[in-house]
Amino acid sequence: MTADSDLWLPLAATPPRRWRVSFGSVAAAGRLFRRAYGEMTDLVLPPACPVCRARLGSAGGLCADCWQGVRFLERPWCERLGTPLPIDLGPGILSAAAVADPPAFARARSAVSYEGPVPDLVHAFKYADRTDLAPMLGAWMARAAHELVADADMLVPVPLHWGRLAHRRFNQAALLAQQVGRLTGVPVATRLLLRTRRTPQQVGLGRDERARNMRGAFVVPASKTAALAGRRPILIDDVLTTGATLEAATRALLDAGAAAVDVLTLARVVAPS
Repeated sequence: MTADSDLWLPLAATPPRRWRVSFGSVAAAGRLFRRAYGEMTDLVLPPACPVCRARLGSAGGLCADCWQGVRFLERPWCERLGTPLPIDLGPGILSAAAVADPPAFARARSAVSYEGPVPDLVHAFKYADRTDLAPMLGAWMARAAHELVADADMLVPVPLHWGRLAHRRFNQAALLAQQVGRLTGVPVATRLLLRTRRTPQQVGLGRDERARNMRGAFVVPASKTAALAGRRPILIDDVLTTGATLEAATRALLDAGAAAVDVLTLARVVAPS
């Protein structure tokens, strides 16, 4: 698909020839400044684990103890929901939950289980401005996405309402999508899906309450439906809990003409066996 400057990230416009030397000089100076600033910051505020605050040799990672507490999700899992299964019954196996209540999305995959140090890690990333964690978290997601990206046409981050975006200053799903796109080569569509209303926080709500909360919260603008028609996007978000947010976003994409929708999240809540 041809990149659209209003739709795709990263953007790659070529500056006029007379600007290129100055742009290159500015970029080089910027890199030197960021390196020097980073080294000075590390001297004053040494890098620390975002979960337990233990000293680290470099920023953007976890200490050994917290790393050991991260549970990466592996097969066997439900082919539809991506939830771990206790035994491997062969390819194509669905969990009881997927059979009883099939989701709107085709497949869901998550990098890690939402337990141990992961909740604190997600909180630091979203609410404590630890955007430096995005490359590591995105790499985890890219690893989990290897079977989805073969069929994908685009990555679509779950959008924030403009009011919440103004308060937080960044959309964590968009940062993760950009990292996954950089590692997989799948283009990122950041303006294809919009959040039309500011829904209450989902924390503490049950499954049915979350579903009611998210009903009608997303829309694909009429000007973007042609770019979506017959395509297969991957929805990107940070945490899959009950799936209400991703269900609502998936239905908006399907209603706008998507052929099928897959889901990729950093973490998911895994019910005890």
